[in-house]
Amino acid sequence: MVKHVIIWKLKDEYSGEAAEAVKEGIKSGLEGLKGQIPGLLEITVNIKPLASSNCDVMLDSTFVDEAALNGYTVHPAHVEVATTKVRPYTAIRSCMDYEC
Repeated sequence: MVKHVIIWKLKDEYSGEAAEAVKEGIKSGLEGLKGQIPGLLEITVNIKPLASSNCDVMLDSTFVDEAALNGYTVHPAHVEVATTKVRPYTAIRSCMDYEC
């Protein structure tokens, strides 16, 4: 299995209620991909970081293998969510993929 973990920092112009709405959109969009992407086993988005955190949103997903992760990256449903709900609102993205 392969884990795909991403953390994002929202753009500075999003705070308060606007930031919460953006985070909810990211969560619903990405978690809505479950069952649509071949080889995607689990997908969870955390939008409630503790005050000690320096990021706003975390994606934790599991794939059957690296080929499934590569397919997810270019799958039209994922591209749509990334293009409309994630990239316009995020300033910093960090990613770690690993075998487990």
